[in-house]
Amino acid sequence: MTPPAVTEDLQGVTVTSTAVATFDSLDPATGDVVGTHPILDAEQVNETVARAREAARWWAELSFDERGERLKKWRGVIARRMAQLAELSHAETGKPTADAQLEIVMMLDHLAWAAGNARKVLGRKSITPGLMAADLGASVEYLPLGVIGVIGPWNFPVFTPMGSIGYALAAGNAVVFKPSEFTPGVGKWLVDSFAQVVPEHSVLQLVTGLGETGAALCRSGVDKVAFTGSTETGKKVMRACADTLTPVLIEAGGKDVLLVDADADLDAAAEAAVWGGLSNAGQACIGTERVYVHEQVYEAFLAKLTALTKTLRAGADPDAQLGPMTMPSQPGVVARHIADALAKGARAVVGGPEAVGERLVQPTVLVDVPEDSLAMTEETFGPTLAVNKVRSMDEAVERANASRYGLGSAVFSKRRGEELARRIRSGMTGVNLVYLFAALPELPFGGVGDSGFGRIHGPDGLKEFTYAKSVARRRLPAVMALTTFARTAKVDKLLATLTVLRHG
Repeated sequence: MTPPAVTEDLQGVTVTSTAVATFDSLDPATGDVVGTHPILDAEQVNETVARAREAARWWAELSFDERGERLKKWRGVIARRMAQLAELSHAETGKPTADAQLEIVMMLDHLAWAAGNARKVLGRKSITPGLMAADLGASVEYLPLGVIGVIGPWNFPVFTPMGSIGYALAAGNAVVFKPSEFTPGVGKWLVDSFAQVVPEHSVLQLVTGLGETGAALCRSGVDKVAFTGSTETGKKVMRACADTLTPVLIEAGGKDVLLVDADADLDAAAEAAVWGGLSNAGQACIGTERVYVHEQVYEAFLAKLTALTKTLRAGADPDAQLGPMTMPSQPGVVARHIADALAKGARAVVGGPEAVGERLVQPTVLVDVPEDSLAMTEETFGPTLAVNKVRSMDEAVERANASRYGLGSAVFSKRRGEELARRIRSGMTGVNLVYLFAALPELPFGGVGDSGFGRIHGPDGLKEFTYAKSVARRRLPAVMALTTFARTAKVDKLLATLTVLRHG
């Protein structure tokens, strides 16, 4: 007999305790149940990884072309059913359906690039040794690690985890995917669609649950864990992986900065700041949160920024440009950051404390924000922008780099864009643009400092899920026998002479 159900709410995730524990994913706009999913325990996670281990051997033995053909078919399935996936993402995250579709489109470009370039990046290459080793031949290739555990976020539940899943699969690994407890339906959709085109083995599998399920995946013996989420949760992932010496890729939080120089195109800069800071209701790790503007153009820029911001509205209806907060606890974080900034002397020129509701947060623009306030030091992850005036771009760079985070950034300048971009301590910088570095499959994506380490996307993203295999071979008789106990004093003297001639 099934024991009676006991329902409780954990950070907005409804959990039902029955014979098989389950949890519900909820529509953040209404609280309605979108789907019900099992909570897998450590034993079930280990069983899933064991199946993946078998599948990994088969998948790795396929050629790059064979894997690429299957990934191409998967892209086709996703593209044809894109509207269905976008609607599911909208239901679980609250983001506008059009934004969910944009996320899918960008992901498909990455999947195509990873599959199409895996051989070029990872395939075996001959190495020409130097003069002292002219009798040797050598090669290097990048081989799949085996089974990759991917722990995905809820804010971009398609694009972000697929930056690990797609590249890991293209590199020849099997993947066990643990989606966020807020977006398990999107994760299941992706895994089920892959199984349609690769039915032979469980190459891509799903484990659903809460934090303990993710911890179990970290301890399951996978060959690497790729995590995207908050910095604090990333530290927990690292601790859980330490016991088994499992390597990790951490893409954590950000406090991204946008610099506006005196010669910037102010219309473009204001539009970029609004999109960078407020799209997806500000729930983006590479979302703009801090803006430093040269004093010569500060007033003009602020006027354009506030005018644009006032045209935007958060809501659950199709006409709203911003959706609700996906995580029920996030409005409280936004409210605390706004209140702290105002208490320390900042001013709200758009929005303010009254902008924060139970599910919806309306756009807020803060000015004259003290650098030690939470709005400048901690990740807000909401539709707020903190805008400060600076006397020079040197001061702007100094303030930008004072953050413990270092994920994305942007510079708007006609003359000094590239120079300023290189001086900002962050993994990616856009010059006269925001976000679009993430859309380029050729570019690595990742951060420094509390924003994490390791890279997805690009050649670095493919290599992240492999290990380098070096092979040296003898191709000619040895000119000097060096690695032998029969080496003579004459050989040692000749070696010393040649070394001085070459290096001295």
